[in-house]
Amino acid sequence: MQKNDQHIALALFSGGLDSLLAVKLIQDQGIKVIPVCFESPFFSCKKAIQSAKQNNLFVHIVPLEQDYLEMIQDPKYGYGKNFNPCIDCHAFMYRKLGEMMQEFNADFLISGEVLGQRPMSQHLNGMNAVAKSSGYKDLIVRPLSQKLLQDTKPIREGWIDKNLLLDLQGRTRTPQIELAEKYGIIEYPTPAGGCLLTDPGYSKRLTDLKQHNMFADRFITFLNVGRQFRLNDSTKLIIGRNQNDNEYMTVLLENNESQCNIVLKARDIPGPIGIVQSRDEIVSDIILKLAAEILVRYLSKVNDEAVVLVQFPDDEVREFKVEKRTDGFEREMLLN
Repeated sequence: MQKNDQHIALALFSGGLDSLLAVKLIQDQGIKVIPVCFESPFFSCKKAIQSAKQNNLFVHIVPLEQDYLEMIQDPKYGYGKNFNPCIDCHAFMYRKLGEMMQEFNADFLISGEVLGQRPMSQHLNGMNAVAKSSGYKDLIVRPLSQKLLQDTKPIREGWIDKNLLLDLQGRTRTPQIELAEKYGIIEYPTPAGGCLLTDPGYSKRLTDLKQHNMFADRFITFLNVGRQFRLNDSTKLIIGRNQNDNEYMTVLLENNESQCNIVLKARDIPGPIGIVQSRDEIVSDIILKLAAEILVRYLSKVNDEAVVLVQFPDDEVREFKVEKRTDGFEREMLLN
């Protein structure tokens, strides 16, 4: 696909050192590289944006939408230790990246994957499965480990020189750190963390949504905040742990366009706020009273009873007067 004197590569770019080095190695061969970061409710592009800025790159941010959530619920290759479908996820992003090739007049795809670095998706069989499932197997180059991998079209056609790529494998970071020094890369984030799907507590909450047919953006948005309780098959409660949680929950409420959030707050008593979420259009008084009782359970300044204000999406406000229970009734409903 010779269009002009310069080939173009699209890069899966997380902002980590590996993806940054992959970009540098391909740029060294006179190839234009366009970094792309995919964003979802489970991982952000903040690290990628910061890394790109520090290294004079421009990264394209692409939100993953409903088809990504559908893949998460039923991955072909299953989950890792928690809720992380790493093989399917990487294949999905390669497929999305491949679909962008025409838009950017690009020739092939690259990433910072290292053979043997991650247990689920970066062993040889996993990397082959990712490439095959993506639909763009013959256009993928992994610059950090490509000497250990099968040649693909960009190498066979001479678009890039395989001899100038690397043969890294395993979890040691020494070669990458040395290469970073060579390129004058001083600041880069640590490789750990970033994806909530690998977090045990978050995975438990996400599994709960899946089991109760609530696997949707409007519910997922609130998963990473507060204490969370399962009230019945269709309804859950979120309670702030501290002032930071309260402020964050308030911001989420302001930014959330759906009409599924009922807000609870004790009248005239400082303390946590609560959010009732349901896939039902109408939440019964029994469930609302239960939510109010749980909220009061976490009001330290209440000894016996309190009035809880319940604000509905249409701004109607009702009051529930409830006693403060001390029998630990809420524990069996707690998701974390």
